Amino acid sequence: MGRLLYELDHVDEKTRMSNQRESSKAGKSSFGWAWEMDNTQEERSRGITMDIAQKALATAHRQVTVLDAPGHRDFIPNMISGAAQADCALLVVDATTGEFEAGFERGGQTREHLVLVRSLGVAQVVVAVNKLDQVGWARARYEEICALLRPFLVQSGFAPAKTAFVPVGAILGVNLVDRESEEGKALSVWYKGPTLVDLLDKLEPPARDINSPLRLPLSNVFKGQGSGVGVTGRICGGVVQVGERVRVLPGDESAIVRTIDVEENSVPWAAAGANVTMYLTSIDPIHLNVGSVLCPANDVVPLAVTFSARIIVFDIQLPITAGASVEIFHHSRDVPATISKLVATLDRATGVVAKKNPRVLAKGVSAEVEISLRAGTLSGPTASTKPMPLETFAANKDMGRILIRRGGETISAGELSDRCASSCLTVGQASCLTFFPDCVRLGDFHTRSIPETKSVTAMFRNACEPRSLERV
Repeated sequence: MGRLLYELDHVDEKTRMSNQRESSKAGKSSFGWAWEMDNTQEERSRGITMDIAQKALATAHRQVTVLDAPGHRDFIPNMISGAAQADCALLVVDATTGEFEAGFERGGQTREHLVLVRSLGVAQVVVAVNKLDQVGWARARYEEICALLRPFLVQSGFAPAKTAFVPVGAILGVNLVDRESEEGKALSVWYKGPTLVDLLDKLEPPARDINSPLRLPLSNVFKGQGSGVGVTGRICGGVVQVGERVRVLPGDESAIVRTIDVEENSVPWAAAGANVTMYLTSIDPIHLNVGSVLCPANDVVPLAVTFSARIIVFDIQLPITAGASVEIFHHSRDVPATISKLVATLDRATGVVAKKNPRVLAKGVSAEVEISLRAGTLSGPTASTKPMPLETFAANKDMGRILIRRGGETISAGELSDRCASSCLTVGQASCLTFFPDCVRLGDFHTRSIPETKSVTAMFRNACEPRSLERV
C-alpha cells in the first residue's frame, strides 16, 4: 500500500527515503514501503501490521479512505474492527509458490478474512495478485490463483459482478497506476486489462442511511490537545454536527462535539459512511471506551444483555451446542457470551423454520439462537453483566451485524432479529431526526457539492503477511 500511495503522490520523496533508510538500519530493507502505514515501533520491529492504519487517496472519480488491516491471526479482533468500517475490500495475495497455498488451505487467513468481510456487509472485493515478478510474470500462475479464488468468493457470498482480479508487482510499482516501466513490459505481453487504480476508480459507494438517527461506534479513544478527548469511528447512520450534544452508551453520560475532522480536514458536520475524528468536551474520558456508541440524547440505541440472532454457521469441526461459551464481536467491541438457547434451524433460501429446538448446530447450518452476555471471567462471581448497544438488522444494518468466535476461531456470523426487541433494555424514547438530505458523500462535507467525485472506504488486507518476507 505504501508504494501505491507513493505512485499517487501521497508520499513525498523525503518520507520515502527516510522510511527506506530507517528500515535498512533495522535490517528490514524490504519493509520500507510498509512503514508508510505501519507507524508504531512494535509493528516495525516485528514486521507485521498489528492495528488499523488509515490513509486517504484520490483517483480520477473517487475519494478513497484506506483502512490497512492486520493479516496475522493473532490480530483478528483488530481486523474485524477495520472490516466493520469498510465498504469494499482490497485483498492482496502472494503469487510465489507455496505462499498463496498456505493462506488458502483449510484454516488459512485468506479464507477466514474473505468470509469475515462478507459477513460484515462488504459486497465488493478487488483481488490483487502480487509478486508475479518473482514467478517470471507467469500468466499460468495468475490464472491458477484466480481459478481457485473465484468459486470460493461466490461460495462466500461475493457476486461475480462485484469481484475483480488484477496482477501486480507492487514493490516494483508494476500495474498499480501503469505498466510503462521496463519491468511492466513483461506483464503487458499477456495482460491488457485495467490497473489497480483503474479498478479502485470504479468502486461503487453504497447508499448512505442519512435519515436515520445518529449511530457512531467508537474505534479509538485518545487524549486530545488541550481540553477535551478525541474519538474516531465510522458513522453507521444519521448526521452529526459541531456543537451537538450526544449521548454515550452504555452509560448515562453525554458530551458536546467540539470539532469534526474528515480526512484531516475540519468540517462542520459529517454523515453516514464517513470515517471521522471528533473532539468532545463536557465529559470525563473515563466514560468513553472503544466500542461505546454515540447517539442523539432523544433517540438512543437499545441496550441488551440477551438477544436473538439469525446466524450462519461456518466451516467448523466442533458443532455449536446450547450453553457454549463464545465471544461476540460488534464493531470494535468484543464481549464474552453464552449461546443460551438453540431456537430453530432455518431454511437458508427462505428463512422458514426447518426444525425447532435442535440439539446441535453443524457447519453450514442457518439457525436462530438466543445469546446472553456474561461478565468477564476475571471479574469475580459478583460482577454484573454490562449491556451492549445493539439494534435489529431491520432498523440499522451496520448496527445489527455480529460475529461469533470461539477458541480463536470465527464460527458464525449473524444478524439481530426482530425478537431482539422483546429482550432489550431500552433507554429513552425513539424519534427520527433528519439533517441535510442532499449531497452527502464521504470527504465532501462542505457547503458545496462535487458531483463528479464519489467516495468509498476500502479495507486493505495483505493475505500473506504472516509468512511473507517482503511487505508492500
